[in-house]
Amino acid sequence: MTRRALLLAAIAAPRAAVAQQRPQNVTQALDTLFTMLKAAPDEQAAQAVETRIWQAWMLQGSPAVQLLMRRGIRNLESRALPDALEDFDAVIALAPDLAEGWNKRATVYFLMEQDDNAAKDILETLAREPRHFGALTGLALVRERQGDLMGALRAFESALAIHPKMAGGQERLRLLRRQAIGEDL
Repeated sequence: MTRRALLLAAIAAPRAAVAQQRPQNVTQALDTLFTMLKAAPDEQAAQAVETRIWQAWMLQGSPAVQLLMRRGIRNLESRALPDALEDFDAVIALAPDLAEGWNKRATVYFLMEQDDNAAKDILETLAREPRHFGALTGLALVRERQGDLMGALRAFESALAIHPKMAGGQERLRLLRRQAIGEDL
């Protein structure tokens, strides 16, 4: 899987509308979904669970925050990066505990080639949701672009520990290992 494909997979959130849930229900749902993700028998089953996790992450926050998130994602997808940055800044100001706001802003920073800002926001994401495989995948991309191949490898291994059947994950892991430690698998 290419870097670009990994990035797009990490930033893509499902567009399907999901019923509003209370925060404790979302947390309980996420706990169940992460258990299912780890136990998924194949990539297809894992992808279905991954989609539900992205949906649950997007459920969090007030209706205003969710509206800003959707607008930010549209701006991100259309590469209107300054507008997306403004949207995710507003999400973070309104809901600083929302991991996905930090993750999306990290993605914008990455696309703007502001790797230090991207890495800081990824760490903020992980402080709020340590199981955020998308953020860990993003951190691997940042570290790789910064020339820290061992850091990239560690971040991606952490992502795979959470999401073992990530699409293209084993191929990407082999490539990172080959680059970082010269291991030819």
